[in-house]
Amino acid sequence: MTQKTDDEIFVGNKPPMSYVLAIITAFSGDLKKVTLKARGQAITTAVDVTEITRHRFIKGLKVTKIMINTVEMPPREGETRSRMVSAIEITLSKE
Repeated sequence: MTQKTDDEIFVGNKPPMSYVLAIITAFSGDLKKVTLKARGQAITTAVDVTEITRHRFIKGLKVTKIMINTVEMPPREGETRSRMVSAIEITLSKE
């Protein structure tokens, strides 16, 4: 498992504005880039968060990299097989 760093934000079940605030807070420091990471259903939230942040809050924000892949998740309780889940990483940079 990868270590979480300050420039990574993992998108999950919270409301989108929670992640928007996390991005704004990260850029208010000395960070020049932030990466949003999401899997499965949270991918749509990550895209929404990116667009809300770019258009409403930080005007000079650019999407510099989008990486999509598939991750193997361990089986849930009661299941026998692992499952494949889509994932996305969106890297944002401030000018």
